[in-house]
Amino acid sequence: MGRHGVLEVLTGAVVLVVAVAFLAYAVAHSGRSAGSGYPLEARFDHIDGLAVVGDVRIAGVKVGTVTATRIDPKTFSAIVTLTVRDGIELPKDTGAAITSESLLGGKYISLSPGGDEAALKPGQTITITQSSVSLEELLGKFIFSVTSLNNQKGGQQDGTSGGQSQSGSGGGALAPLSK
Repeated sequence: MGRHGVLEVLTGAVVLVVAVAFLAYAVAHSGRSAGSGYPLEARFDHIDGLAVVGDVRIAGVKVGTVTATRIDPKTFSAIVTLTVRDGIELPKDTGAAITSESLLGGKYISLSPGGDEAALKPGQTITITQSSVSLEELLGKFIFSVTSLNNQKGGQQDGTSGGQSQSGSGGGALAPLSK
């Protein structure tokens, strides 16, 4: 029985080593960087759904990471700190937009480089920004507008029906309403 115990411990140790090796490989090849690059800031009215460690992309290619978010107590705008990979020099007129990955996915910052000769330096602020679009807010506005439209149409039909009603004991067929 002592021999079986040693064999089970060795098997467990081998499984544990393989699991740790797999975890190390997955972390090393996950595409997440340790934050190397230079920092930039951007101001937005809304950053709904944007997470710290979110992607920063140019043309769909990841070039950086969102490293921090905070609120400006004077203007109440959201300030996002991001890093951009070294070797990518962005023009001063670069635009930043918060974009949805998919209908159910998270959000990321999409950078659109401009044509300015001067480049953004570490710590500078991207001034051309487009805030996050809330799908819940858009859906709410759509439902409200459809409901309002239906209520308006319903009010017009009731007011212009001309009082055609089929009351009494006539038992005849109903005449179609004219519009």
